Amino acid sequence: MTRPCQVTGRRPRAGKQISHSHRRTNRWFQPNTHKRRFWLPSEGRWVTLHVSTKGLRTIDKRGIEAVVADLRRRGERV
Repeated sequence: MTRPCQVTGRRPRAGKQISHSHRRTNRWFQPNTHKRRFWLPSEGRWVTLHVSTKGLRTIDKRGIEAVVADLRRRGERV
């Protein structure tokens, strides 16, 4: 099973796969998560996070410092 996005919290979701004959079977929708390293200038070190593509956009918009501060406030180890 894939890891959830540490920034947005996205997890795999269940749904239905519909065939041409319209038979329905269960399937999983996996989030598009990647393991990425980010440089924290305030601490002078690299931080590795599992982020989705929307999480990457959030980091671009808010900045890595603000995102890491939110993660620590939630109690996640970074």
